[in-house]
Amino acid sequence: MCLYLTCYRLDRVELLTVGEAFDDLIFAGLPRLPRPGEELRVPTFGRTSGGGAIITAVAAARLGVRVGVLSAVSDTAVGTVQRERARLINLKRPSEDAAVSVSLSTRRNRAFVTFEGVNLQLETRLLAKLRRSPTARHVHFALSPASCRAWLGVVERMRDRGTTTSWDFGWNERLLEDRAFSALASAVDWLFVNESEAKLYTRAPTLALARRILRTLGTKTVLKLGSRGAALISSDRAVRQPAMQATVVDTTGAGDAFNAGFLAAVIRGRDAGDALRLASYIAARSIEGLGGIQSLPHARELPRWCKRCLEAA
Repeated sequence: MCLYLTCYRLDRVELLTVGEAFDDLIFAGLPRLPRPGEELRVPTFGRTSGGGAIITAVAAARLGVRVGVLSAVSDTAVGTVQRERARLINLKRPSEDAAVSVSLSTRRNRAFVTFEGVNLQLETRLLAKLRRSPTARHVHFALSPASCRAWLGVVERMRDRGTTTSWDFGWNERLLEDRAFSALASAVDWLFVNESEAKLYTRAPTLALARRILRTLGTKTVLKLGSRGAALISSDRAVRQPAMQATVVDTTGAGDAFNAGFLAAVIRGRDAGDALRLASYIAARSIEGLGGIQSLPHARELPRWCKRCLEAA
């Protein structure tokens, strides 16, 4: 199996996901997080492919979107992507170690331990690839950049070529010290944040103040609020979406699954209300299994109203 793939063209897909990938080891159902020196034994364990680039791609592919992935992935993740009929450009070389993330999950909280592996070299390779390659209809970034200035040029060139973009930075306090961060966050078409990230990146003590600041960015912000649903925030409108019912098994990857549902609807030309509804449904299904992929639905399994959200507008 070729692990350094350069055989696929990026401009033949509707959605290209760009970012980190991990082999996820998930310990779920803990009564609490372990104390120092303590061993907890749990009945539930899962091993799966994870990371924003992989989970978003798989979720969107199952919704019928033509998907590509640009990342550095293990043999296991290569198989995962290929089974979903997504295209892959794998920037991991055969001698390099894939990244691994261990999740300790209780009903209310999670903790992680991560081995970076090839992800330490990933950003330089991603930039080089995107600078010289054509892009897809929409590009979704799922990583926390070391240099926002370098990525700003990439996003601006994509916009000039008619490619729309979105970004989920995750939680990274270091971005507050990057002078180009605000410009990069404003340059994308869609910015995905959860409540904690919204307050972090706006330096706001309350969510209400964070919302007001986000409206000034000049981009559309999708705010993920967990059990309280989600909202779209922009300069001219706000749309709310309640959370959907789910039996919680593990919340790993729920935010990335949400992103995929939202982007799938947007790519089909649906409005923000439809996109939020579909995203909330996909996120609810994702937390009913271990890891971010196990319980993601296929398009044929969706209720009728979800299928309408995927019909071309």
